[in-house]
Amino acid sequence: MRNIMYAEALNEAIKEEMTRDDSVYYMGEDVRASIYGASKDLFDMYGEKRVWDTPLSENGFFGAAIGSSLVGMRPIVETLTSFMWVAMDQLVSQAAKMKYMFGGQATLPVTFRAVMYYGGNSAAHHSDRSYPMFMNMPGFKVIIPSTPEDAKGLLKTSVRDDDPCIIFEDGNLGGLRGNVPDNDEIDGGELIIPFGKAKIMKEGSDCTVIAVAASTVEAMKAAQEMEKEGVSVEVIDPRTLVPLDKEAILKSVSKTGRVVLADPAHKVCSAASEIASIIAEEAFWDLQAPIIKVASEQVHIPFSPALEPLVYPNSEKIVNAIKKTIES
Repeated sequence: MRNIMYAEALNEAIKEEMTRDDSVYYMGEDVRASIYGASKDLFDMYGEKRVWDTPLSENGFFGAAIGSSLVGMRPIVETLTSFMWVAMDQLVSQAAKMKYMFGGQATLPVTFRAVMYYGGNSAAHHSDRSYPMFMNMPGFKVIIPSTPEDAKGLLKTSVRDDDPCIIFEDGNLGGLRGNVPDNDEIDGGELIIPFGKAKIMKEGSDCTVIAVAASTVEAMKAAQEMEKEGVSVEVIDPRTLVPLDKEAILKSVSKTGRVVLADPAHKVCSAASEIASIIAEEAFWDLQAPIIKVASEQVHIPFSPALEPLVYPNSEKIVNAIKKTIES
């Protein structure tokens, strides 16, 4: 095991996939000049034919990536979540629908790296967390890792998948360290994590907390705080939202009977909302208390350093939600 950062794990995944398969190439804005993140060193290693700097036109280069995937390439496209709006026609009208519209004859192995930079006073235009909107659109696989190991393993799986994948990378986790196994320590020699398999980050018996993206860190803090008060909290990270591991979620709910959902997206029509709906429909009789959502407030993200932190889920809010459901 090596203790490396989330950003380093992503970088390893990209390098391994580009080395393994010549059809994999990398594109995005300023990726050649980047001095940090997962694009560091790629141009020096693979050259101009496989590492492309793109113009400031997401609609254009997203379309180019989608087109190239149709003829056998496997592009990895780097972008910020907030810039995806510019390319929505290519994403929603083309990438998500082509396989269906062409009767299954089209294959689109394209991976979009959607980096979420929120919490750093970037204001409303650059602080979006848009994964719930893409959960709503059939045709996409929606991946959202919260640990270095999952970041590497899920990105490698995305690149090899034959459907359009969007991997939402939480920028707040870029420096997070975690253990990632060397390839020679893994059966098969590579870290490949399948889609649709949630991770139980901590086992518990009194309340289930299902957390997404960087909220997993806050959920673990909350669980440790509640342990001091004698409350056993189970923390689940879905890892992928499409496909979603309903079985793991429902099994945990049947054990604890209480559920708190932590989600950094806006609370209306959030990933938390969809998971809460599934639990209400399929595990209602297991519940001993109402489901509680701890998600971002339904406001645009303020620039103010004093106001912005108030918007997001944190360990204190999650602790209060756990206490509320335990007392119900």
